[in-house]
Amino acid sequence: MSLAAARTIADPALPGPAADRAQVHELQTRIRQMQATKLDARRLETHPALAPLLPGGALKAGAAYTVHGSTTLLMAMLAGPSAAGAWCGVVGMPDFGAEAAGRFGIDLERLVLVPHPGPQWLTVTAAMADVLGVVAVAPPERPANGDVARLSARLRQRESTLLVAGDWPQPEAALSVVRSGWDGLGAGAGYLSSRRVTVEAAPRGGAGPRRRAELWLPALDETFRASGPTRLEAVS
Repeated sequence: MSLAAARTIADPALPGPAADRAQVHELQTRIRQMQATKLDARRLETHPALAPLLPGGALKAGAAYTVHGSTTLLMAMLAGPSAAGAWCGVVGMPDFGAEAAGRFGIDLERLVLVPHPGPQWLTVTAAMADVLGVVAVAPPERPANGDVARLSARLRQRESTLLVAGDWPQPEAALSVVRSGWDGLGAGAGYLSSRRVTVEAAPRGGAGPRRRAELWLPALDETFRASGPTRLEAVS
């Protein structure tokens, strides 16, 4: 698949409320033209290596999840829904690599990138949630509680899923890389080839034990998978 397949939308921010509304409407129209349908599902299947970490074993439509410490982990979170046919969007991540995303199994034909949303990042995120199944965003600042509440209501209404690189109030689950180590350096003469990470998942509001799993992220073949049989640990 050509790496040029991923759609990149330039900075949508324009001065003034009227210009903002017009630009957001244009963004929504362009995305609708790119996609034929949006998946209508209460749950979005995720990669088998990540499913045991998530409540219910899948991403919940209308919910938000946080990812800390790893852009590759966020890519892995996108890979499952994308492979299942969901359109995905990425907001405010200029370093999000299409080549790496493609290797992880993200369908670049159904990927929309807005690397530089400017001060309108929250508006752009909401506009994308209207028409895409999964939206990933890196917030440059903490949003106001009212803005979070409005976006959460829109996610539930549109049955879209939000993945946040960083903090977000009351996520369905918070995933983070708590341990990481590279393989491939042999006696100082080798090269870094694969990375084994321990991912910890905390459920919403701390309801229940945290869980951990070890993953290759990436594996030797530059994909990702569980590091052997998936093992979960209750973490107090």
